[in-house]
Amino acid sequence: MILAVDIGGTKCNLGAFEVDGPRLRLVFQKRYSTRDSPRFETLIEDFRRDAAASVGGKAASQISAAGFGVPGTVVAGQRHSVNLPWTLDPPELAKALKLDSKRIVLLNDLAATAWGIQNLPSDAFLPLNVGVPRPNANMAVLAAGTGLGEAILFWDGQTHRVSPSEGGMTDFAPRNDREIQLLLFLKTRMPHVCCEDVLAGRGFRAIHESLDPAVRHSTFDQRAEISAHEITEMALARSCPVCVETLDVWTEAYGAEAGNLGLRVLAYGGVYVAGGIALKVLPKIKDGSFVRAFCDKAHLADVLANIPISVVLNEDAPLWGAAHQALAASAG
Repeated sequence: MILAVDIGGTKCNLGAFEVDGPRLRLVFQKRYSTRDSPRFETLIEDFRRDAAASVGGKAASQISAAGFGVPGTVVAGQRHSVNLPWTLDPPELAKALKLDSKRIVLLNDLAATAWGIQNLPSDAFLPLNVGVPRPNANMAVLAAGTGLGEAILFWDGQTHRVSPSEGGMTDFAPRNDREIQLLLFLKTRMPHVCCEDVLAGRGFRAIHESLDPAVRHSTFDQRAEISAHEITEMALARSCPVCVETLDVWTEAYGAEAGNLGLRVLAYGGVYVAGGIALKVLPKIKDGSFVRAFCDKAHLADVLANIPISVVLNEDAPLWGAAHQALAASAG
């Protein structure tokens, strides 16, 4: 049995997979709130207990390998991130799971997503821009959620190889007066403004307050991440003009950053938009403003217009990616 975990700043998605030759079959899956568990090992214990109660002891006890997609950078097996409340220690995980450390894979969550999208069916994707597909070319993935993750799929001449990235932490580059206003507003609050500060969930309230600080909503006395749901719901319902404009700014900034990533990678094979926020605001993502901002790169606009862009509809992509990497480790 393979244990796979997609670890997020808000929730953790865990799955137990049965190995069927080169294929994996999901036998049990459950999501947990990240902040409800004092230790990551406690969360795994809860999952194994719940799996045993649901499908029997096999899914909970006979683990042959484990893969963990984690937010942040993984260097020499160690995770570096500001979005999680606990530390992940591979030797401790190996001890808790009774596994050889070589059978534990710790990888960046967007790298897990990149591996995962290669194992999803075609109906798991919604095309935003058909472009001119070039399957034997580089691809890129980005996902806005609690943070902003990015990853690269390099074509090596025979197959795609995944490389993680911390592109979400690069400088936010405003493109127009509204975004310049937003940058100046955020600079009064923090010494460095990165793309994640704008495009992660917490960015919605920052954008809203930069547009009109006099307009406040019921969640504005809570954590900034909580306001994202309220702002986007009101924007899609068009019940608050400032929320509507907030979602406009966010969508265009997200499209622009996706275009930046497409240029950096020369992602002629496609750019994939993953993460929970895109699915929650899908009607806005589909209205064309995301793609227009993606392509708005002066004389390279025609080049970007040929890049296929798709939304990843299956939120379990990183879980499947972590599982397949664990399967590879168990075979090594």
